[in-house]
Amino acid sequence: MGALTARSSRVVAARKLQRRRARDKAERFLAEGPQAVREAIDAGVVEDLFYDLEADARHSDLIDSAVGAGAHVHPCTDEGLAALAETVTPQGLVAVCRFLDQRLPTDAKLVAVLHGITDPGNAGTVLRAADAAGADCVVFGTDSVDPYNGKCVRSSAGSLFHLPVVRAADTADFLDVFENAQVLAAAADGDDLYALDGAGDLAAPTVWLFGSEAHGLDEATAALAHRRVGVPIWGKAESLNLAVAAGVCLYASAAAQRRKLDLWHVDRLPRIYPARRVRAVALAVHTSWRAAAEPRAFLRLL
Repeated sequence: MGALTARSSRVVAARKLQRRRARDKAERFLAEGPQAVREAIDAGVVEDLFYDLEADARHSDLIDSAVGAGAHVHPCTDEGLAALAETVTPQGLVAVCRFLDQRLPTDAKLVAVLHGITDPGNAGTVLRAADAAGADCVVFGTDSVDPYNGKCVRSSAGSLFHLPVVRAADTADFLDVFENAQVLAAAADGDDLYALDGAGDLAAPTVWLFGSEAHGLDEATAALAHRRVGVPIWGKAESLNLAVAAGVCLYASAAAQRRKLDLWHVDRLPRIYPARRVRAVALAVHTSWRAAAEPRAFLRLL
C-alpha cells in the first residue's frame, strides 16, 4: 500500500474532524503527537493512526501498539500528514479517536467546572492541572470551548484521557449533579484562598467554578456558588492567568482533602520531581533516625 497524500479519501475524511460540527456528527476527534496518541491507545479509543516516514522510524512502538489495539494504520507523505496536523511543525502522528465514554463519579471530592472559557490552550491547561491535582471530573459548561478541539487536546498533554471530561449545555443545571459538594467561585474579589485553607474550609468535597479569561464569572453564575474565593497576589502583578489561578485553587483543595487522610494508609504517594528526590530521601532517613533515637522529639514533629 502506498503512502496516503493530502487528496486521499481517508485523509480528506479525517481532516473534516478539525471542525466541531464534523466532530459532533461523527463522534470522533483528532489527537496529534506521540504523547496524545500514546494515551489514546492506552484508553482504547484509537480507530485510525496516520504517520509519516520519520514517525515510522522514531515511534514504531506506538504504531505497533495501535495495530495491537485493533486500529487501522496509514503511512502518509509529508504533505498528507501536514494536512491533518494543526501545528506549525507536525509531530508525525495523528490519530482518529472515538469520543470518550464518560461516567460521572457520584461521590466526587474535587471537580473543576469551566464556564465561558473560550481559549482552548487555557482550557487544556486547566484540564491538565485538574488531572495532576487528582480531581475526579472536569466539566466544560456554558459557552466553553470544545474539549475535543485540537489545541485543547494538545494542551491537556494526555490528561483528556485520564479522567471524566463532560460537556454540559448549561452550567447551572449541571451543578445539581454535585449536590453534596460545596461550590466555590474563583473571583478576584473573593475571600482569601489561604485563609479558608487555614480554617479547614477547603477539606470538604468541592466544585470549583472558573470563568472566562477576560471577565471571569458573570454575576448570575457566581451567585450559584456558596462563596467567592480569590488567590491573593502578594507581588506587583495585575492578575493571574486563568490556568495558573485554577491550578493554585485545585491544588489547595487537593492538599486540604489529603491532609484528612491517615498518612500510613495513602494508596499512592505523590510523584516527587528529580531535583527534590534526594532531599526527600534524606528527610525520610533523618526522620526515621529521630523516631528511633528521640521518640519524644519525633512526636513533637507530628
